[in-house]
Amino acid sequence: MNIDTKCVQGGYRPGNGEPRQVPIYQSTTWKYATSDEMGALFDLEASGYFYTRLQNPTNDTVAAKLCEMEGGFAAMLTSSGQAANFYAVFNICECGDHFISSSSIYGGTYNLFGVTMKKMGIECTFVDQDLPLEELQKYIRPNTKCIFGETITNPTCTVLDFEKFAKLAHNNGIPLIVDNTFATPVNCRPIEFGADIVTHSTTKYIDGHASSVGGAIIDSGNFDWMASAEKFPGLTTPDESYHGLTYATKFGKGAYITKATAQLMRDLGSIQAPQNAYYINIGLESLHVRMERHCRNALKVAEFLENNDKVAWVNYPDLKTNKYFELKNKYLPKGSCGVMCFGIKGGREQSIKFMDSLKLISIVTHVADARTCLLHPASHTHRQLTDDQLREAGIAPDLIRLSIGLEDADDIIEDIKQALDQI
Repeated sequence: MNIDTKCVQGGYRPGNGEPRQVPIYQSTTWKYATSDEMGALFDLEASGYFYTRLQNPTNDTVAAKLCEMEGGFAAMLTSSGQAANFYAVFNICECGDHFISSSSIYGGTYNLFGVTMKKMGIECTFVDQDLPLEELQKYIRPNTKCIFGETITNPTCTVLDFEKFAKLAHNNGIPLIVDNTFATPVNCRPIEFGADIVTHSTTKYIDGHASSVGGAIIDSGNFDWMASAEKFPGLTTPDESYHGLTYATKFGKGAYITKATAQLMRDLGSIQAPQNAYYINIGLESLHVRMERHCRNALKVAEFLENNDKVAWVNYPDLKTNKYFELKNKYLPKGSCGVMCFGIKGGREQSIKFMDSLKLISIVTHVADARTCLLHPASHTHRQLTDDQLREAGIAPDLIRLSIGLEDADDIIEDIKQALDQI
């Protein structure tokens, strides 16, 4: 099926007399007739439902739709995008391990990798994603277990060169993990360009209406864990908590998601509520229509900003003058997303005055939904970072992240224009 059809009908094909809309299984528990039937589920010898912390039919249906859309083999939902990125890395890294990440990623993920996971004994090296392959190779260590990046970085709006990073990862026998939140599978499917694992904050465009927090992990099934068995003992050696079961040999291409569900979700419990999964599915049904409008509106706004003499700079990959325009055309030919960043002449103080003068556009922490909004990362999402860390992440003090919604583009531009007139 085409991606547009997958948005509407993927993951769920009801039979005769069954609900047309995905049902909400608002239950923690499932009943079985015998002890042996329940025991087989706990031993991972049979498939089925017994406790929502591990699996729920509503969640699995929505995960299946996202898996179809991304072209993956298996998928799972989590309580948030942060949980998805944590699980994605922690599923293959343990104390004493190392991994590499682009330095331009979302501030919350930067803090997760650089502070919280460091306390767990897992070290992350942040790299400039624009470095050539031979320079990036220098950051690989014997204990490096994966590479992480974002399709379109938040908030700096740079585009990841998938093929370069996939080559770096696979040359060293490790997987590439890509957060595809801003592009969504409508505009980009990283697995087609060599990514092994894809994550999402479904809170953003996938939900689309700021109504439901959630995350997702999709595994391509393409990475051969046994070929690098010594690097991934959690997948390639017996798990004593499941009677010595070895995930890679028992589940093959399903090993990664099975381990993340049966082990991490079992122990950490960052589940998505079935009600939230239901909302996300509703968002998915219109995602292909909304992304087209987001991109069309955003390009019109970006062109206005680029030609305004009070704007110092604009970074939006769809602009022909943009540094990442060629990469955007290569990996995101239908458009990048509705998010851009720009700076006001006069620096931080003028940026704040501009934002406070807006009437239609809201200052919110959120991004990538139906309503146009913006924020100032140095004052908001990234305020925990030092100035040096901000510069390392490519975030200038005047950077404003602008998320273009589904309103009339001329109304959005008029609001920006009147705010600029206040400066």
